[in-house]
Parts: sequence; structure tokens; C-alpha cells
Amino acid sequence: MPEDSVDRAKLRYHGDVDARPGMLDFAVNVQGAAPPGWLRQRLAAQLGALGRYPSAEDADAARRAVGARHRRAPDEVLLLAGAAEGFAMLPRLAPRLAAVLHPSFTEPELALRDAGVPVTRVLLPPPYLLDSAVVPVEADLVVLGNPTNPTSVLHPADAIRALRRPGRTIVVDEAFADAVAGEPESLAADAAPDLLVLRSLTKTWALAGLRCGYFLGDPALLARLERGRGHWPLGTLQLEAITATADEAAVIEAERRAEAVAAARAAMIERLTEIDVHVYTPAEGPFLLLHVADGELLRKHLADQGIAVRRADTFPGLGPNHLRVAVRDGPEVDRLVDAIRSAGL
Repeated sequence: MPEDSVDRAKLRYHGDVDARPGMLDFAVNVQGAAPPGWLRQRLAAQLGALGRYPSAEDADAARRAVGARHRRAPDEVLLLAGAAEGFAMLPRLAPRLAAVLHPSFTEPELALRDAGVPVTRVLLPPPYLLDSAVVPVEADLVVLGNPTNPTSVLHPADAIRALRRPGRTIVVDEAFADAVAGEPESLAADAAPDLLVLRSLTKTWALAGLRCGYFLGDPALLARLERGRGHWPLGTLQLEAITATADEAAVIEAERRAEAVAAARAAMIERLTEIDVHVYTPAEGPFLLLHVADGELLRKHLADQGIAVRRADTFPGLGPNHLRVAVRDGPEVDRLVDAIRSAGL
């Protein structure tokens, strides 16, 4: 689409804007209000080390831990100060044309456009399933989410592999992959030279305030992304969090959490469907995309009831009657359902 018709304010919009302090938060997809106790203890134990710079040994240990977790070599891991830093690096690949599949997280498109990279939007129609044939053959960079925010669609790994072309790099945003039990469609272990997989620790481990993530990919690609980066890009606490959450016990805990999310999601779909809210399925992420009769009015009504939901019209391909809600447990869903009923829309 023409550059002057792009609404950058919408691309910059994120769900935390919808959730004011004290509200019941369905707008942000972070699980829990704080990291689990064992992780807080690991981080607290490092507070005494903050008087020194993060060491190369600490960074190497984090890379080794992530590599072991995904069956990758340490030099196939690029540690990041959150997934957003990874998106900001994409222009360093110098693509001639980037194709961004939508509806999806808008940060990659914004980063590419702000750097002057030509971008084409590939809008998938409902039910938002991937079709490799709709991606322009001339695109030498393709960016998509899996599972996709906000549609909660989990694309088959083979459908993503079908996007591969000579001279093309594929970037898969797997920020929510560890919230899918078994991670059946993850490409994190695929050591392909043209594939970059982005992971975030924000969601499952409630680390939004610490900014932790990583890229997995070919060392040559990672070197291009990292070129020009400053010294000490990650702090001591970030390195500790990355190392800790890659541990085998943490991976097992994340799987248990993903199973709980799946059960809560199924129950939530049933509850919302019972009150005639359209929920897009199949849904495999820790959030759901809804379509309602009057989204802006309902969102305001819910806010008046102390409930925050994510407006979804900021995602390309969606409109004001689309809303995104995080998967939550029974009592919280009860409040949401009662508040929607009370709107009388």
C-alpha cells in the first residue's frame, strides 16, 4: 500500500494502553502479574552483581542454555533485549521487498517502514490460514507470527517451510509458541540458512518489564542482524532470566502452563459462544479474536465496568468490531461474560 496511507499510530499501538491500573486485564497477554517465585529468587540473587558489567561468560552461558533447550549450537542464538529489539534489527538484512502477513503483530512492519524498507501487506482472509501462494514471489523477506497475534491461528510448520525461495529469508515470530502445549508447529529447531525464529520470554514468565528474548538462526544471518550493536546489549538480570527459563525444569513448567491455557481457552470459547459472541477458531494461542456487533461501544462499556480488552482495529485487516481477549481462568471469565451481557448489544 502507498507509504503515505499507512497509519503509523495504529502500528505503534499496543495492548498495554488499554489496561489502566486496577482494571481486570484481558488486554495484555502476559500470564500472571509477576514471575513465579523461583524465578524471582534467581533474579534477586543477582542483585549483588549489578555493580559490575555483564560478563562475556554470563552471555555465553545464556546462549548455551538456549541452544540446549532448542537443540541448536550456541552460535545459532542471538540474545535480545525483548522481541522488539529483534524486529528493530530486521532492516539490517537490507531486503528489497518485505512481505508481512496480516492480521498480525504490527511491530515488524513499523520497524521496516521506519527504516525505509519497501513493505507489502499480505492480508489473509478469515479464518486467517496461511497460503504460501498469496505471498509475492519477489519478496525477499517474509515475516509472520506463529501462533499469530491476534488471530490465535497456529500455522502448520510445513506451510511455513513452503514459503522458502532462493534468496528469501523467512522470519517467524514465535513469541507465544511456548504457550502451545508440545509446541507442535515450532521451527525453533530447524537449522535452515534462510530461517530466523524469534522467541520472547515476556508472556509465559511475566517478564514484560525486563525485556528478554532471542533469535535462533544461521550464524551468518545473526551476524548481519547484530552488526553495529553496542556493548553490553543485555544486563545481568536479563541474562539470568534467559538462562533460568531455558532450564529443563522451567521448560517442563512452561508445558504445564500451556496445558492449563488450552483447558482455559476451550472453556472460554464455550462461555463466549453461549452469549452469541463470535470467536474465531481454530485458536491455539493464549488469546482469542472476537467479532461483536458494536466493538467500540462494547469496549467502552467494559472499561466502565473495570475490564480492559484489546481493540483490534489497529491490526491490518481487522475493524472496530474486532476485539482481542487474553485467555483467563473461570472467575475472571465470569466477570467478562456478565459485563458483556449487561451491555445489551
